[in-house]
Amino acid sequence: MIAIGDSAPGFALPDTDGVDHSPADDGITAVVFTCNHCPYALAWHDRLTQAARDYPDVRFLAINPNDSERYPGDSYEAMQERVAQEDWTMPYLRDESQDVARAYGAQTTPDIFVIDGDGRLRYRGAPDADHNDPALNAAWLREALDALLEGEEPARPETPPKGCSVKWKQ
Repeated sequence: MIAIGDSAPGFALPDTDGVDHSPADDGITAVVFTCNHCPYALAWHDRLTQAARDYPDVRFLAINPNDSERYPGDSYEAMQERVAQEDWTMPYLRDESQDVARAYGAQTTPDIFVIDGDGRLRYRGAPDADHNDPALNAAWLREALDALLEGEEPARPETPPKGCSVKWKQ
């Protein structure tokens, strides 16, 4: 698992159209491990998509790492259906091998990792304090992004990730 200040692992994963995406080479990237079925991920989804709209200078990448054999609702096909039916502001990527989730040490859906322009981890954790309170508006994530965009360190670089556990292959 990477720690705050460590170099973030690189990757290239396919989105629901089969196009590979990677973290930004010289900008800020928010890597959001998420899925189709977890009530926490679903509750935070609108806040995260709004944050992606509100921060056009930040690359947002949503990644589904879950074992689709045990959780068919998280299959690549189910991801494609979901994106076709909803308004997504970020690519939705499939980590079929789970290698990226393991490299990052993702624990939950959601689990957010914010990488700065030098490729270093600067924030890790939950979007905000309560998935049931939309008024919180991904405040912890926004605090981190605002600080990085101003050239500062996030005041709260790490928060406990909250959500459903990543569904690892057995």
